[in-house]
Amino acid sequence: MIGAFDSGHGGMTVLRALARRFPDQQFVYLGDHAHVPYGDRPSHEIVHFVREGCEALFALGCRLVLLACNTATCVAARPLQREWLPASQYRGTHNILGIVAPTVEAATQTPWGVTSPQYPQKYNSDVIAVFGTTRTIASGVFPEEISKRCPRIRVVQQACPDLAGAIEAGRPPDELDRIVGACVADLLRQTGGEPPHRAILGCTHYPLVEDMFRRHLPSFTRLLSQPDLVADSLEDYLVRHPAYAATSDASQPRVRLLTTGVASDVSRQAKVFWPEVAEFTELAVAHR
Repeated sequence: MIGAFDSGHGGMTVLRALARRFPDQQFVYLGDHAHVPYGDRPSHEIVHFVREGCEALFALGCRLVLLACNTATCVAARPLQREWLPASQYRGTHNILGIVAPTVEAATQTPWGVTSPQYPQKYNSDVIAVFGTTRTIASGVFPEEISKRCPRIRVVQQACPDLAGAIEAGRPPDELDRIVGACVADLLRQTGGEPPHRAILGCTHYPLVEDMFRRHLPSFTRLLSQPDLVADSLEDYLVRHPAYAATSDASQPRVRLLTTGVASDVSRQAKVFWPEVAEFTELAVAHR
């Protein structure tokens, strides 16, 4: 089984892509709805909640956990991968992946393991836009990681503070379109009207309004939407690490949905992200 962790619902766009790509693989999704949103929380709290979520998924039999959330990845992936996991009982047998690495790889056309400029990408002077939540943009992870590989690329970030909440609330399409249009207009003001060559949709809610970003950006701007990028990356990872794909439990459904919140409320709201989705079950996470 493979685990997917998110602070709320957004990671379901990634989960849906994974379930499509890997029909023979079992997935367990855990939404930490008891603590959503993460955006205004201090970093140490986010790391703590994400670690608890990973431990809960490990305890359920997942040896690999994907952080299907940009905030969780930007804030917690490094400390968990570099500090907590190597010192834990899961060292060498379990792993945690995030969704920033596949996105940066696609944006730079450079493998994640390459952390210095390589020809010809070190001469790339494209403009890359990053749209995301306030916390993801404030983390600076995307500009940092892109500049390591492509130092001449200009990365322009635009926070969309109201968009994820409006999507989750099921606001009307015309309202969502106005928000997206305003975010794109704000970004173009930053670039002096120069359109980006590529645009990262750096929030897992945004695939649901990808067509609106497409409408407001020039046709030549390539949209980098995370669900398919993550599925591509996971497919490659499982080829190189097949043991993480070999632990299915025949007694469990192919996609299992868990929440730290109120299951009935979460199940109703989840229909926005996956209309045919199954019901969530509440999971008590041990707090330490």
